[in-house]
This record gives sequence, structure tokens and C-alpha cells, in this order.
Amino acid sequence: MGADAAQREATAVEVAQMAALVREAMDAGAIGLASSTSPAHNGEGGIPMPSRLANDAEHLALIEAMAHTGGGVYMVTKGGQMPVALLEEMAARSGRTVMIAALLHNSTNPDAVFADLDAISAANGRGRRLIGQVSCCPLTMEFTLASPYPVEGLKSWRPALGRQGAALAAVLADPLFRDGVRAELATPATFRLFNGEWDKVHVVEVTRQAHRELEQQSIGALAHLQGKDPLDVMLDLALDEDLTTIFTAQLLNSDEAAVARLLTHPHSLVSLSDAGAHLTFFNDAGFGLHLMGHWARERGVMSLSEAVRRLTQQSAQIFGLRGRGALREGHAADLLLFDPARVGRSPARRVFDLPGGAARLTTDAIGMHGVWVNGTKVADANGLIDKAPLAGELITEFSR
Repeated sequence: MGADAAQREATAVEVAQMAALVREAMDAGAIGLASSTSPAHNGEGGIPMPSRLANDAEHLALIEAMAHTGGGVYMVTKGGQMPVALLEEMAARSGRTVMIAALLHNSTNPDAVFADLDAISAANGRGRRLIGQVSCCPLTMEFTLASPYPVEGLKSWRPALGRQGAALAAVLADPLFRDGVRAELATPATFRLFNGEWDKVHVVEVTRQAHRELEQQSIGALAHLQGKDPLDVMLDLALDEDLTTIFTAQLLNSDEAAVARLLTHPHSLVSLSDAGAHLTFFNDAGFGLHLMGHWARERGVMSLSEAVRRLTQQSAQIFGLRGRGALREGHAADLLLFDPARVGRSPARRVFDLPGGAARLTTDAIGMHGVWVNGTKVADANGLIDKAPLAGELITEFSR
């Protein structure tokens, strides 16, 4: 569809062409199909990901194409316009597993995620294979107002999308723009990254010495101290520093009692490391270590063996990975050696090793002694072993 993909729905002819590509990919050994209808998923300049414009008929056609030989897993990051009932219909018509992401707890709408999980349970009771992807980590993001991912999904933020420099600053300074953002945040929403919880937004790093005392303080506290609206506090500070101020926001999954319910739900899969898609904003690559260390050892929400099962065997069974996910004779020797008394992950830190010296967030493993892939040791306590042989293999056949 070219540039039209981010502008309109596909025609019937285009959907048929896409379905043919999906069938070809599945025949070549693809594991399944992934998509998104989340309003937070935009490209450069706020241009929506093409899948956000796809109608229900297109999604159904592509899932049926995926399942044309009886295999495949469909995964979708769903927006509010995609109810679980529709995803159950997709599972019914394809006969395949549908994975629903990202099921995160929202403190301002605390029952919504559990309503989705109840609907998933009911679907399974009717013989449909639905599973919810949940995270064991709080969703915390670092950002600047030059690239404010947490709020870019707001409809009221659209006038700022795609603008830079003076043009962006003019929008952020506009009282009408600010009033629109305030009004939207005051309206409850089921699927929204940022919900106006200003006490969970903090100033991480300023660039002007005069503002140094603001670091590590919440926007909510600063607003109370200054007698101003929190949105004005954040935008005024950012504008005074040419939009270089670094903020952090704890967006979702901040209620640990609620997260514990998500992690132990019978139809949830602990996952969502994000694979680096937002590597300048957050990094949950150590989510498995966090599950074992924080949730199993420290909180006792599940046993360590159950945490290991949730990270290995459960995923292998869902995706149909043959001979993997369990420690037994005849299976691939994919192994992690760790210290149960120490296993965990370090706090996130910023490194500057991307092309051009650009920054990203990373986190280090704690209590990890070695990693083996297909019986070959590829990492030790210090990280990846230099010049270790590439021991992975391409998997193109899956159980059904």
C-alpha cells in the first residue's frame, strides 16, 4: 500500500494480496502473525502504524490466512476498539491461539484489566484458546518533551506531533493546547498510557543549574509548592530548557497487589520485554530475572519452580516449540545457571552505544553464572563470552 498504509483502510484486493503473503510466510516456517491496534503505536511524526487503520475484516482475513495449514499463533496489542469478544471470534474462526497484549494494570481504571482477563477465561471455557500477555514490571518511561512517548497517544496532543524546535515550542506554550490536554486527562479512559497521575512523574535531569533543586522531585509536589497546574509546571520547565529536561513517569503496573493477581492468573503469560522497541524510554529485558528475584523470592507470590515454568515451558507449549522449555533427556540444552539467593536485575542505566553515540537504557543481570544455547556456553557472570560460537538454530517447524 506504500504511503497509503498510514492513511486509509486496505481494499479487498489489497487484503487478498496480504493474505497471500501471510500464507507464503507460514509455508516457509513463520511462527505466526503479530499486529497492533494500540493508539500509542505511532511512527515518526505521530504517523499511525498501518495496522491501527485495519478494519475487523482485514484482521480476520489475515488470521485465517495464517492458520491455513492448521498452525500459527496470532498476537495483538489491542486498543480500546478491539474487544475480547472480537478476538474470541478470531480464535474460533482460525482454530488457533490468540495472544492479547498488553494487559497492564491502570490505577485510574483498576478493574478494566481484570474484566479482560475474565472475558479471556470465559472464552477458554467455551473452548477458545486465548491468553493474556502480562508484565511483572512496572511500566516506567524516561522521556523529554521533544519526544514524549507517554502522552503521544492523547488525541489532544496531536497538534504537537511531527513538530520540532520553535514550532513544537509554540504549540506547547499555547493555552488552548494545554486546556485540551487537561480536559482529556480529566476524562476516564480504559486504554491510555498516561492518566494524569502527576505524583508518579518525576524530574530526572535538568540542564540549567538554576533548576538543579528540582531533580528527583515529582511534578505533583512541584505543582503544589508553586501553586500551579501540574501540566503547566512540566511544560514550562521543559520550554525553559529547550525541551531537554528528562522526566520519568510510572505509567502502569504500579499496584503490586494487582500485578500479583495478573501474574498468577490461569490464562496469563508473563512476557512483555518489548525487545528494544522503545529502548530510549524503558528497558524490561530482565523481566525473567525480576520475576524470579522480586516476585518469587522476595514477595513469595509464586514458587521459584513455578516462575521458571512460566518463563520456559509455558511459552514453549503455547508457541509449539518442540524439544524445548523443559530440562529433560532429548531436549535442547538451553540452560540458565543462576543463584536463587541473588537472582534479579539491576536498576536501569543509560548507555551511549547506539550509532552516532545515541543513548539507550539497559539493565544488568544479577546472580547469573552462565547461559547455554543448544549445549554451547555463550555467556558467563560477566556477560556474553567474546568470540563464543553462534549456537542458535533457525526453527521453522512447530507443534500444533
